[in-house]
Amino acid sequence: MAAWTSGAGDGGRVGGRMPRVSLRRGLLYLSAATTFSLLLVSVHQPGGAWLHAPAPSPLALRRAPHLDHPVIEVAEEGAESGAHPAGEGQGSPDPYPPVLPSAPRPQPLPNITLTTLPPRRRPWYLKGGEMRPEAPVEPEQWVRRERLWPEEDPDDRIVDQLMFRPPPPLLLEDHPDPAAPDKALPYFKKILMYNGMNSWGLRAGRGQFLKLKCPVDTCVLTGSRSELTSADAIMYKDHFSMPAHSRDPRQVWVMFMLECPLHTQHFTNRNVFNWTATYRHDSDIVAPYEKWVYYDNSLRQKPQEINYAANKTKQVAWFVSNCGARNNRLQYAKELGKYIGVDIFGACGTKRCPRSNSAKCFEMLNRDYKFYLAFENSNCRDYITEKFFVNGLRGLPNQKSHHILPIVMGAHPEDYARQAPHKSYIHVDDFESPKELANFLHLLDQNDDLYNEYFRWKGTGEFINTYFMCRLCAMLHDDTHQQHYEDINVWWRGTGTCISGSWRKYDKFKMEPEKKKAPEG
Repeated sequence: MAAWTSGAGDGGRVGGRMPRVSLRRGLLYLSAATTFSLLLVSVHQPGGAWLHAPAPSPLALRRAPHLDHPVIEVAEEGAESGAHPAGEGQGSPDPYPPVLPSAPRPQPLPNITLTTLPPRRRPWYLKGGEMRPEAPVEPEQWVRRERLWPEEDPDDRIVDQLMFRPPPPLLLEDHPDPAAPDKALPYFKKILMYNGMNSWGLRAGRGQFLKLKCPVDTCVLTGSRSELTSADAIMYKDHFSMPAHSRDPRQVWVMFMLECPLHTQHFTNRNVFNWTATYRHDSDIVAPYEKWVYYDNSLRQKPQEINYAANKTKQVAWFVSNCGARNNRLQYAKELGKYIGVDIFGACGTKRCPRSNSAKCFEMLNRDYKFYLAFENSNCRDYITEKFFVNGLRGLPNQKSHHILPIVMGAHPEDYARQAPHKSYIHVDDFESPKELANFLHLLDQNDDLYNEYFRWKGTGEFINTYFMCRLCAMLHDDTHQQHYEDINVWWRGTGTCISGSWRKYDKFKMEPEKKKAPEG
Protein backbone atom coordinates (compact mmCIF):
# COMPACT_ATOMS: atom_id res chain seq x y z
CA MET A 1 0.00 0.00 0.00
CA ALA A 2 3.14 2.31 -0.26
CA ALA A 3 1.76 3.70 -3.48
CA TRP A 4 -0.80 5.66 -1.39
CA THR A 5 2.03 7.65 0.45
CA SER A 6 2.03 11.33 -0.50
CA GLY A 7 5.12 13.41 -1.34
CA ALA A 8 5.31 17.11 -0.23
CA GLY A 9 4.09 19.53 -2.85
CA ASP A 10 3.13 16.95 -5.46
CA GLY A 11 -0.59 16.73 -4.68
CA GLY A 12 -0.29 13.11 -3.53
CA ARG A 13 1.68 11.98 -6.55
CA VAL A 14 4.49 9.43 -6.39
CA GLY A 15 7.41 9.92 -8.78
CA GLY A 16 5.48 12.75 -10.46
CA ARG A 17 2.60 10.49 -11.68
CA MET A 18 -0.84 9.67 -10.29
CA PRO A 19 -0.92 5.98 -9.12
CA ARG A 20 -3.70 4.81 -11.51
CA VAL A 21 -2.88 1.08 -11.34
CA SER A 22 -2.50 1.11 -7.56
CA LEU A 23 -5.83 2.91 -7.14
CA ARG A 24 -7.65 0.19 -9.09
CA ARG A 25 -5.95 -2.48 -7.04
CA GLY A 26 -6.92 -0.77 -3.82
CA LEU A 27 -10.53 -0.64 -4.87
CA LEU A 28 -10.43 -4.35 -5.66
CA TYR A 29 -9.01 -5.04 -2.18
CA LEU A 30 -11.78 -2.96 -0.61
CA SER A 31 -14.48 -4.71 -2.64
CA ALA A 32 -13.14 -8.14 -1.69
CA ALA A 33 -13.03 -7.23 1.99
CA THR A 34 -16.64 -5.99 1.90
CA THR A 35 -17.85 -9.15 0.16
CA PHE A 36 -16.01 -11.33 2.67
CA SER A 37 -17.64 -9.44 5.57
CA LEU A 38 -21.11 -9.95 4.11
CA LEU A 39 -20.44 -13.66 3.68
CA LEU A 40 -19.44 -13.90 7.34
CA VAL A 41 -22.74 -12.26 8.35
CA SER A 42 -24.71 -14.72 6.20
CA VAL A 43 -22.91 -17.73 7.71
CA HIS A 44 -23.41 -16.63 11.31
CA GLN A 45 -27.01 -15.53 10.69
CA PRO A 46 -28.71 -18.12 8.45
CA GLY A 47 -31.28 -16.44 6.29
CA GLY A 48 -29.86 -13.04 7.23
CA ALA A 49 -28.67 -12.31 3.72
CA TRP A 50 -32.35 -12.30 2.67
CA LEU A 51 -33.25 -9.58 5.16
CA HIS A 52 -32.16 -6.03 4.37
CA ALA A 53 -32.64 -4.53 7.82
CA PRO A 54 -30.84 -5.40 11.12
CA ALA A 55 -33.00 -7.44 13.51
CA PRO A 56 -36.24 -6.60 11.70
CA SER A 57 -39.42 -6.75 13.67
CA PRO A 58 -42.15 -7.75 13.31
CA LEU A 59 -42.05 -10.26 10.47
CA ALA A 60 -45.10 -10.81 8.30
CA LEU A 61 -45.41 -14.12 6.46
CA ARG A 62 -47.58 -14.24 3.38
CA ARG A 63 -47.80 -16.04 0.10
CA ALA A 64 -46.77 -13.81 -2.74
CA PRO A 65 -48.99 -14.03 -5.83
CA HIS A 66 -46.11 -15.35 -7.92
CA LEU A 67 -44.70 -17.84 -5.40
CA ASP A 68 -45.90 -21.18 -4.07
CA HIS A 69 -43.83 -21.06 -0.89
CA PRO A 70 -43.84 -18.77 2.16
CA VAL A 71 -42.18 -15.38 1.93
CA ILE A 72 -40.96 -12.88 4.49
CA GLU A 73 -41.95 -9.25 4.59
CA VAL A 74 -39.88 -6.99 6.80
CA ALA A 75 -41.43 -4.10 8.68
CA GLU A 76 -39.36 -1.19 9.94
CA GLU A 77 -37.81 -1.37 13.38
CA GLY A 78 -39.86 -0.27 16.35
CA ALA A 79 -43.18 -1.47 14.93
CA GLU A 80 -43.32 -4.47 17.25
CA SER A 81 -43.13 -2.64 20.56
CA GLY A 82 -46.64 -1.19 20.44
CA ALA A 83 -48.37 -3.79 18.32
CA HIS A 84 -50.73 -6.48 19.64
CA PRO A 85 -52.70 -9.12 17.78
CA ALA A 86 -56.19 -7.95 16.97
CA GLY A 87 -58.62 -8.64 19.79
CA GLU A 88 -55.87 -9.41 22.35
CA GLY A 89 -55.25 -7.10 25.28
CA GLN A 90 -56.45 -3.94 23.57
CA GLY A 91 -58.30 -1.33 25.55
CA SER A 92 -58.51 1.08 22.66
CA PRO A 93 -61.68 1.16 20.54
CA ASP A 94 -59.45 1.30 17.45
CA PRO A 95 -59.93 -2.14 15.84
CA TYR A 96 -56.62 -1.97 14.01
CA PRO A 97 -53.48 -1.45 16.12
CA PRO A 98 -50.95 0.92 14.54
CA VAL A 99 -48.16 -0.77 12.63
CA LEU A 100 -45.61 0.57 10.21
CA PRO A 101 -45.88 -0.32 6.51
CA SER A 102 -44.22 -3.52 5.39
CA ALA A 103 -41.29 -3.51 3.02
CA PRO A 104 -42.57 -3.25 -0.54
CA ARG A 105 -40.83 -6.36 -1.84
CA PRO A 106 -41.22 -9.77 -0.09
CA GLN A 107 -38.22 -12.09 -0.15
CA PRO A 108 -38.28 -15.92 -0.15
CA LEU A 109 -37.34 -18.01 2.84
CA PRO A 110 -34.24 -20.05 1.93
CA ASN A 111 -34.44 -23.70 2.97
CA ILE A 112 -36.75 -23.08 5.93
CA THR A 113 -39.98 -24.90 6.70
CA LEU A 114 -42.66 -23.41 8.92
CA THR A 115 -42.06 -26.05 11.60
CA THR A 116 -38.60 -24.55 12.20
CA LEU A 117 -39.90 -21.00 12.54
CA PRO A 118 -40.51 -19.45 15.96
CA PRO A 119 -44.15 -18.73 16.84
CA ARG A 120 -44.01 -15.04 15.90
CA ARG A 121 -42.93 -15.99 12.39
CA ARG A 122 -45.53 -18.73 12.02
CA PRO A 123 -48.98 -17.80 10.59
CA TRP A 124 -51.68 -17.59 13.22
CA TYR A 125 -53.81 -20.36 11.67
CA LEU A 126 -51.06 -22.99 12.20
CA LYS A 127 -50.48 -24.68 15.55
CA GLY A 128 -48.62 -22.31 17.83
CA GLY A 129 -48.63 -19.57 15.22
CA GLU A 130 -48.69 -15.96 16.42
CA MET A 131 -48.01 -14.01 13.25
CA ARG A 132 -50.99 -12.01 12.09
CA PRO A 133 -51.72 -9.86 9.04
CA GLU A 134 -50.86 -6.19 9.13
CA ALA A 135 -52.35 -3.09 7.56
CA PRO A 136 -50.75 0.28 6.78
CA VAL A 137 -51.46 3.22 9.05
CA GLU A 138 -52.91 5.38 6.31
CA PRO A 139 -55.82 4.00 4.27
CA GLU A 140 -54.52 5.88 1.22
CA GLN A 141 -51.37 3.70 1.27
CA TRP A 142 -53.33 0.47 1.16
CA VAL A 143 -53.28 -1.82 -1.86
CA ARG A 144 -54.78 -5.30 -1.53
CA ARG A 145 -52.36 -8.04 -2.55
CA GLU A 146 -54.23 -11.08 -1.24
CA ARG A 147 -56.23 -13.05 -3.76
CA LEU A 148 -59.66 -13.33 -2.17
CA TRP A 149 -62.13 -14.10 -4.93
CA PRO A 150 -62.64 -16.97 -7.40
CA GLU A 151 -61.79 -14.86 -10.43
CA GLU A 152 -58.46 -13.92 -8.83
CA ASP A 153 -57.28 -17.43 -7.95
CA PRO A 154 -58.66 -20.81 -9.11
CA ASP A 155 -57.62 -22.41 -5.80
CA ASP A 156 -59.69 -22.14 -2.61
CA ARG A 157 -57.92 -18.89 -1.44
CA ILE A 158 -58.46 -19.84 2.22
CA VAL A 159 -54.94 -18.94 3.32
CA ASP A 160 -55.09 -15.56 1.56
CA GLN A 161 -58.44 -14.83 3.21
CA LEU A 162 -57.01 -15.74 6.61
CA MET A 163 -54.13 -13.32 6.07
CA PHE A 164 -56.26 -10.49 4.68
CA ARG A 165 -56.73 -7.32 6.61
CA PRO A 166 -58.33 -4.19 5.20
CA PRO A 167 -57.08 -0.69 5.93
CA PRO A 168 -58.42 1.14 8.98
CA PRO A 169 -61.49 3.31 8.43
CA LEU A 170 -60.99 6.81 7.08
CA LEU A 171 -60.64 9.59 9.65
CA LEU A 172 -63.81 11.55 10.34
CA GLU A 173 -63.85 15.33 10.08
CA ASP A 174 -66.44 15.64 12.84
CA HIS A 175 -65.04 13.18 15.36
CA PRO A 176 -67.24 12.49 18.44
CA ASP A 177 -64.20 11.98 20.68
CA PRO A 178 -62.23 15.26 20.89
CA ALA A 179 -59.63 13.57 23.09
CA ALA A 180 -58.67 11.23 20.24
CA PRO A 181 -59.16 13.15 17.00
CA ASP A 182 -56.48 11.14 15.23
CA LYS A 183 -58.32 7.85 15.61
CA ALA A 184 -60.85 6.46 13.19
CA LEU A 185 -64.06 4.91 14.44
CA PRO A 186 -64.37 1.15 13.93
CA TYR A 187 -66.87 0.28 11.26
CA PHE A 188 -68.83 -2.74 12.42
CA LYS A 189 -70.57 -5.04 9.94
CA LYS A 190 -73.85 -6.59 11.06
CA ILE A 191 -74.44 -10.19 9.92
CA LEU A 192 -77.97 -11.58 10.14
CA MET A 193 -78.09 -15.36 10.50
CA TYR A 194 -81.47 -15.71 8.81
CA ASN A 195 -82.15 -19.26 10.04
CA GLY A 196 -81.47 -18.29 13.65
CA MET A 197 -78.44 -18.47 15.92
CA ASN A 198 -79.27 -21.96 17.24
CA SER A 199 -78.77 -23.54 13.82
CA TRP A 200 -75.16 -22.32 13.97
CA GLY A 201 -74.55 -22.97 17.65
CA LEU A 202 -73.52 -19.34 18.09
CA ARG A 203 -74.54 -16.38 20.24
CA ALA A 204 -75.51 -12.94 19.06
CA GLY A 205 -73.06 -10.09 19.38
CA ARG A 206 -69.37 -9.64 18.74
CA GLY A 207 -68.19 -12.38 21.09
CA GLN A 208 -67.53 -15.05 18.45
CA PHE A 209 -65.01 -12.88 16.60
CA LEU A 210 -63.22 -11.92 19.82
CA LYS A 211 -63.19 -15.54 21.01
CA LEU A 212 -61.55 -16.70 17.78
CA LYS A 213 -59.13 -13.74 17.93
CA CYS A 214 -59.95 -12.93 14.32
CA PRO A 215 -57.51 -10.51 12.69
CA VAL A 216 -60.61 -8.58 11.61
CA ASP A 217 -63.14 -8.67 14.46
CA THR A 218 -65.32 -5.63 13.69
CA CYS A 219 -68.49 -7.63 13.06
CA VAL A 220 -71.57 -8.46 15.09
CA LEU A 221 -73.98 -11.39 14.71
CA THR A 222 -77.73 -11.26 15.09
CA GLY A 223 -80.49 -13.82 14.66
CA SER A 224 -83.35 -11.32 14.77
CA ARG A 225 -85.15 -10.88 11.47
CA SER A 226 -86.41 -7.53 12.73
CA GLU A 227 -82.90 -6.26 11.90
CA LEU A 228 -83.09 -7.51 8.35
CA THR A 229 -83.14 -4.06 6.73
CA SER A 230 -80.17 -2.79 8.78
CA ALA A 231 -77.92 -5.83 8.25
CA ASP A 232 -74.84 -5.57 6.05
CA ALA A 233 -74.97 -9.29 5.22
CA ILE A 234 -77.68 -11.94 5.39
CA MET A 235 -76.58 -15.56 5.72
CA TYR A 236 -78.97 -18.30 4.58
CA LYS A 237 -78.11 -21.83 5.69
CA ASP A 238 -79.14 -24.96 3.76
CA HIS A 239 -82.54 -23.54 2.76
CA PHE A 240 -83.75 -20.30 1.21
CA SER A 241 -87.11 -18.55 1.10
CA MET A 242 -87.48 -15.01 -0.18
CA PRO A 243 -88.06 -12.44 2.60
CA ALA A 244 -91.08 -10.20 2.37
CA HIS A 245 -89.10 -6.97 2.24
CA SER A 246 -87.54 -5.68 -0.94
CA ARG A 247 -83.85 -6.46 -1.32
CA ASP A 248 -81.40 -3.70 -0.38
CA PRO A 249 -78.71 -3.61 -3.12
CA ARG A 250 -76.11 -2.56 -0.54
CA GLN A 251 -76.52 -5.84 1.34
CA VAL A 252 -74.53 -9.01 0.73
CA TRP A 253 -76.70 -12.13 0.57
CA VAL A 254 -74.81 -15.37 1.17
CA MET A 255 -76.03 -18.92 0.53
CA PHE A 256 -74.32 -21.49 2.80
CA MET A 257 -74.55 -25.21 1.95
CA LEU A 258 -72.53 -28.27 2.97
CA GLU A 259 -74.69 -30.90 1.27
CA CYS A 260 -74.18 -31.71 -2.40
CA PRO A 261 -76.59 -30.47 -5.13
CA LEU A 262 -78.43 -33.82 -5.15
CA HIS A 263 -79.61 -33.14 -1.59
CA THR A 264 -80.31 -29.40 -1.68
CA GLN A 265 -83.25 -27.35 -2.93
CA HIS A 266 -83.68 -26.02 -6.45
CA PHE A 267 -83.52 -22.23 -6.32
CA THR A 268 -86.35 -20.48 -8.17
CA ASN A 269 -85.35 -16.88 -7.46
CA ARG A 270 -82.89 -15.15 -9.77
CA ASN A 271 -80.47 -12.28 -9.07
CA VAL A 272 -80.62 -12.86 -5.33
CA PHE A 273 -77.28 -14.09 -4.03
CA ASN A 274 -74.02 -12.16 -4.00
CA TRP A 275 -71.80 -14.85 -2.49
CA THR A 276 -71.76 -18.60 -2.03
CA ALA A 277 -70.28 -20.43 0.94
CA THR A 278 -69.96 -24.16 0.22
CA TYR A 279 -67.35 -26.93 0.09
CA ARG A 280 -66.72 -26.11 -3.58
CA HIS A 281 -63.29 -24.60 -4.26
CA ASP A 282 -64.86 -22.00 -6.55
CA SER A 283 -67.21 -20.69 -3.84
CA ASP A 284 -66.66 -17.12 -2.75
CA ILE A 285 -65.98 -18.28 0.81
CA VAL A 286 -64.92 -21.92 0.71
CA ALA A 287 -66.15 -24.00 3.66
CA PRO A 288 -64.41 -27.36 3.21
CA TYR A 289 -64.83 -30.30 5.52
CA GLU A 290 -61.07 -30.10 6.10
CA LYS A 291 -58.20 -27.97 4.84
CA TRP A 292 -54.66 -29.34 4.45
CA VAL A 293 -51.75 -26.86 4.42
CA TYR A 294 -48.15 -27.76 3.63
CA TYR A 295 -45.39 -26.20 5.68
CA ASP A 296 -43.43 -25.85 2.44
CA ASN A 297 -45.09 -26.46 -0.95
CA SER A 298 -41.80 -27.72 -2.36
CA LEU A 299 -41.61 -30.45 0.34
CA ARG A 300 -44.61 -32.78 0.06
CA GLN A 301 -42.98 -36.11 0.98
CA LYS A 302 -40.61 -37.04 3.78
CA PRO A 303 -39.06 -40.31 5.02
CA GLN A 304 -40.98 -42.12 7.76
CA GLU A 305 -39.58 -44.12 10.65
CA ILE A 306 -42.69 -46.30 10.98
CA ASN A 307 -43.67 -49.39 9.02
CA TYR A 308 -47.40 -48.75 8.62
CA ALA A 309 -47.97 -52.28 7.36
CA ALA A 310 -46.51 -53.99 10.41
CA ASN A 311 -48.72 -56.62 12.09
CA LYS A 312 -51.74 -55.85 9.89
CA THR A 313 -53.43 -59.12 8.97
CA LYS A 314 -56.58 -57.90 7.17
CA GLN A 315 -57.07 -56.07 3.91
CA VAL A 316 -60.09 -53.80 3.28
CA ALA A 317 -62.67 -52.39 5.73
CA TRP A 318 -65.67 -50.10 5.34
CA PHE A 319 -68.03 -48.45 7.85
CA VAL A 320 -71.35 -47.67 6.14
CA SER A 321 -75.04 -47.30 7.03
CA ASN A 322 -76.66 -45.91 3.86
CA CYS A 323 -77.14 -48.84 1.49
CA GLY A 324 -78.90 -46.96 -1.31
CA ALA A 325 -76.42 -44.30 -2.44
CA ARG A 326 -76.89 -42.98 -5.98
CA ASN A 327 -73.35 -43.72 -7.10
CA ASN A 328 -73.76 -47.49 -6.52
CA ARG A 329 -70.88 -47.59 -4.06
CA LEU A 330 -72.25 -50.69 -2.30
CA GLN A 331 -72.35 -52.65 -5.56
CA TYR A 332 -68.77 -51.61 -6.29
CA ALA A 333 -67.62 -52.72 -2.82
CA LYS A 334 -69.28 -56.11 -3.20
CA GLU A 335 -67.71 -56.60 -6.62
CA LEU A 336 -64.33 -55.67 -5.16
CA GLY A 337 -64.92 -58.25 -2.42
CA LYS A 338 -64.89 -61.01 -5.02
CA TYR A 339 -61.15 -60.46 -5.58
CA ILE A 340 -59.84 -59.27 -2.20
CA GLY A 341 -61.00 -59.42 1.42
CA VAL A 342 -63.55 -56.64 2.13
CA ASP A 343 -65.19 -56.43 5.57
CA ILE A 344 -68.29 -54.20 5.64
CA PHE A 345 -69.32 -52.89 9.08
CA GLY A 346 -72.84 -51.57 9.67
CA ALA A 347 -76.32 -52.02 8.21
CA CYS A 348 -74.98 -52.85 4.74
CA GLY A 349 -72.65 -55.65 5.80
CA THR A 350 -72.12 -58.57 8.13
CA LYS A 351 -69.71 -56.94 10.62
CA ARG A 352 -70.67 -54.79 13.61
CA CYS A 353 -68.89 -51.96 15.39
CA PRO A 354 -71.32 -49.52 17.08
CA ARG A 355 -70.88 -45.77 16.61
CA SER A 356 -71.17 -45.32 20.37
CA ASN A 357 -67.78 -46.99 20.60
CA SER A 358 -66.19 -45.24 17.63
CA ALA A 359 -62.80 -44.77 19.32
CA LYS A 360 -62.31 -48.53 19.67
CA CYS A 361 -63.64 -49.09 16.15
CA PHE A 362 -60.97 -46.82 14.68
CA GLU A 363 -58.34 -48.37 16.94
CA MET A 364 -59.27 -51.75 15.50
CA LEU A 365 -59.20 -50.29 11.99
CA ASN A 366 -55.67 -48.92 12.44
CA ARG A 367 -54.40 -52.07 14.07
CA ASP A 368 -55.78 -54.76 11.75
CA TYR A 369 -56.54 -53.30 8.31
CA LYS A 370 -54.42 -51.88 5.51
CA PHE A 371 -57.13 -50.23 3.39
CA TYR A 372 -60.34 -48.32 4.06
CA LEU A 373 -63.17 -47.54 1.62
CA ALA A 374 -63.77 -43.79 1.96
CA PHE A 375 -66.75 -43.81 -0.41
CA GLU A 376 -69.03 -40.74 -0.58
CA ASN A 377 -72.78 -41.17 -1.20
CA SER A 378 -72.66 -38.99 -4.33
CA ASN A 379 -70.20 -38.36 -7.15
CA CYS A 380 -70.14 -34.55 -7.20
CA ARG A 381 -67.33 -32.13 -7.89
CA ASP A 382 -65.33 -31.21 -4.76
CA TYR A 383 -67.68 -33.22 -2.53
CA ILE A 384 -65.14 -34.74 -0.11
CA THR A 385 -66.44 -35.18 3.43
CA GLU A 386 -65.36 -36.56 6.78
CA LYS A 387 -65.60 -40.06 5.28
CA PHE A 388 -62.21 -39.35 3.76
CA PHE A 389 -60.64 -36.73 6.00
CA VAL A 390 -61.71 -38.13 9.38
CA ASN A 391 -62.28 -41.85 8.80
CA GLY A 392 -59.39 -42.17 6.38
CA LEU A 393 -56.68 -39.63 7.24
CA ARG A 394 -57.06 -37.37 10.22
CA GLY A 395 -58.91 -39.39 12.82
CA LEU A 396 -61.17 -38.10 15.58
CA PRO A 397 -60.29 -35.02 17.65
CA ASN A 398 -57.66 -35.65 20.32
CA GLN A 399 -56.59 -38.84 18.54
CA LYS A 400 -53.51 -39.62 16.51
CA SER A 401 -53.86 -39.57 12.72
CA HIS A 402 -54.97 -42.83 11.18
CA HIS A 403 -52.46 -45.30 9.77
CA ILE A 404 -54.64 -46.72 7.04
CA LEU A 405 -54.71 -46.14 3.28
CA PRO A 406 -58.04 -44.72 2.02
CA ILE A 407 -59.59 -45.86 -1.26
CA VAL A 408 -61.82 -43.03 -2.46
CA MET A 409 -64.97 -42.66 -4.55
CA GLY A 410 -67.00 -39.48 -4.88
CA ALA A 411 -65.39 -36.30 -6.19
CA HIS A 412 -63.42 -36.10 -9.42
CA PRO A 413 -59.78 -37.28 -9.20
CA GLU A 414 -58.68 -33.68 -9.84
CA ASP A 415 -60.57 -32.57 -6.73
CA TYR A 416 -58.84 -35.09 -4.48
CA ALA A 417 -55.47 -34.08 -5.94
CA ARG A 418 -56.27 -30.44 -5.08
CA GLN A 419 -57.50 -31.01 -1.53
CA ALA A 420 -55.66 -34.04 -0.16
CA PRO A 421 -52.01 -34.52 0.81
CA HIS A 422 -49.94 -35.83 -2.08
CA LYS A 423 -50.10 -39.61 -2.51
CA SER A 424 -52.27 -40.19 0.55
CA TYR A 425 -55.09 -42.18 -1.14
CA ILE A 426 -56.10 -44.38 -4.10
CA HIS A 427 -58.96 -43.32 -6.40
CA VAL A 428 -61.18 -46.03 -7.86
CA ASP A 429 -61.32 -44.20 -11.20
CA ASP A 430 -57.61 -44.80 -11.71
CA PHE A 431 -58.58 -48.39 -12.54
CA GLU A 432 -60.71 -49.91 -15.26
CA SER A 433 -62.63 -52.19 -12.90
CA PRO A 434 -62.87 -53.41 -9.27
CA LYS A 435 -60.83 -56.45 -10.32
CA GLU A 436 -57.99 -54.29 -11.59
CA LEU A 437 -58.07 -52.28 -8.36
CA ALA A 438 -57.96 -55.50 -6.33
CA ASN A 439 -54.88 -56.65 -8.23
CA PHE A 440 -53.11 -53.40 -7.30
CA LEU A 441 -54.16 -53.70 -3.66
CA HIS A 442 -52.73 -57.23 -3.55
CA LEU A 443 -49.45 -55.81 -4.83
CA LEU A 444 -49.34 -53.24 -2.03
CA ASP A 445 -50.45 -55.83 0.51
CA GLN A 446 -47.46 -58.02 -0.36
CA ASN A 447 -44.87 -55.23 -0.52
CA ASP A 448 -44.40 -53.11 2.59
CA ASP A 449 -42.15 -50.61 0.80
CA LEU A 450 -44.77 -49.84 -1.83
CA TYR A 451 -47.49 -49.63 0.82
CA ASN A 452 -45.48 -47.22 2.98
CA GLU A 453 -45.01 -44.81 0.08
CA TYR A 454 -48.61 -43.71 0.70
CA PHE A 455 -47.73 -42.38 4.15
CA ARG A 456 -44.79 -40.15 3.29
CA TRP A 457 -47.09 -37.10 3.38
CA LYS A 458 -47.22 -37.30 7.16
CA GLY A 459 -45.30 -34.50 8.84
CA THR A 460 -45.21 -32.24 5.77
CA GLY A 461 -48.13 -30.07 6.90
CA GLU A 462 -51.26 -30.04 9.01
CA PHE A 463 -55.05 -29.81 8.86
CA ILE A 464 -56.04 -26.31 9.91
CA ASN A 465 -59.06 -24.56 11.32
CA THR A 466 -60.33 -22.44 8.43
CA TYR A 467 -62.02 -19.89 10.75
CA PHE A 468 -65.04 -19.39 8.53
CA MET A 469 -66.54 -16.60 10.62
CA CYS A 470 -63.23 -14.71 10.70
CA ARG A 471 -62.97 -14.88 6.92
CA LEU A 472 -66.60 -13.83 6.46
CA CYS A 473 -66.05 -10.77 8.63
CA ALA A 474 -62.81 -9.83 6.88
CA MET A 475 -64.23 -10.14 3.38
CA LEU A 476 -67.24 -7.99 4.25
CA HIS A 477 -64.69 -5.21 4.75
CA ASP A 478 -63.29 -5.60 1.23
CA ASP A 479 -64.97 -2.90 -0.82
CA THR A 480 -63.16 -3.83 -4.03
CA HIS A 481 -65.51 -6.67 -4.98
CA GLN A 482 -69.14 -6.48 -6.05
CA GLN A 483 -70.98 -9.30 -7.78
CA HIS A 484 -74.11 -11.42 -7.82
CA TYR A 485 -75.28 -14.74 -9.29
CA GLU A 486 -77.88 -14.26 -11.99
CA ASP A 487 -78.99 -17.89 -11.60
CA ILE A 488 -77.29 -19.78 -8.79
CA ASN A 489 -78.56 -23.10 -10.16
CA VAL A 490 -76.35 -22.77 -13.23
CA TRP A 491 -73.30 -22.58 -10.96
CA TRP A 492 -74.44 -25.03 -8.30
CA ARG A 493 -75.91 -27.88 -10.35
CA GLY A 494 -74.78 -27.30 -13.92
CA THR A 495 -73.81 -30.06 -16.37
CA GLY A 496 -71.04 -32.27 -15.05
CA THR A 497 -71.37 -31.14 -11.43
CA CYS A 498 -72.79 -34.49 -10.30
CA ILE A 499 -72.83 -37.82 -12.14
CA SER A 500 -74.16 -41.29 -11.35
CA GLY A 501 -71.24 -43.39 -12.53
CA SER A 502 -67.49 -43.23 -13.00
CA TRP A 503 -65.61 -39.99 -13.68
CA ARG A 504 -63.21 -41.94 -15.86
CA LYS A 505 -66.06 -43.03 -18.14
CA TYR A 506 -67.68 -39.59 -18.00
CA ASP A 507 -64.48 -37.84 -19.08
CA LYS A 508 -63.97 -40.36 -21.86
CA PHE A 509 -67.53 -39.89 -23.12
CA LYS A 510 -67.16 -36.10 -22.94
CA MET A 511 -64.04 -36.29 -25.09
CA GLU A 512 -65.61 -38.45 -27.80
CA PRO A 513 -67.62 -35.64 -29.49
CA GLU A 514 -64.52 -33.45 -29.52
CA LYS A 515 -62.52 -36.19 -31.24
CA LYS A 516 -65.23 -36.59 -33.88
CA LYS A 517 -65.25 -32.85 -34.54
CA ALA A 518 -61.45 -32.65 -34.81
CA PRO A 519 -60.21 -32.52 -38.46
CA GLU A 520 -58.49 -35.64 -39.71
CA GLY A 521 -54.76 -35.63 -40.40
